[in-house]
Amino acid sequence: MYRIVTVCTGNICRSPMAELMLTRAFEEAGMADDVTVDSAGTTDWEAGRPIDERAAAKLAELGIDSNRHRARRFEPGWYGERDLILALDLDHYSHLRENSPDEDAREKIHLLREFDPSTTDTGLEHLGIYDPWYGDASDFEATWKMVDGAVDGVVRFVRHELDADGPDA
Repeated sequence: MYRIVTVCTGNICRSPMAELMLTRAFEEAGMADDVTVDSAGTTDWEAGRPIDERAAAKLAELGIDSNRHRARRFEPGWYGERDLILALDLDHYSHLRENSPDEDAREKIHLLREFDPSTTDTGLEHLGIYDPWYGDASDFEATWKMVDGAVDGVVRFVRHELDADGPDA
């Protein structure tokens, strides 16, 4: 099983949106039995809380149910347990890299938008997804668009990773 975790600050807006959007994409790609996606925050500020109602509303527009989500903090053991760690913004990326136990763990950490083909020539410093929590529905729409732009690229990357690790590799 290939394991992915998406990470933001409190795990109530960006990372659960990315988790659930990626989960659906892997299901649609016929990879649900091979890939699992979860999410977490770099802090425990929102631990136990449900997804932000504005994020839930945007996901519901897409037919994605988010009612079971509960916020939690990223656990250090996940560096070894996850195959891909997707940070949603630059501060998450920096936090995860600074706290990673070794180079192998650091190599698993990427900004989600690195997988958006429209950002190929964009430096990492411009690939963060800002926190929509401080805004309104339009900010959650913008978050959805940025996450959505990377989803297919993540699916392609994981498919390649799984093919490379397959029985004929």
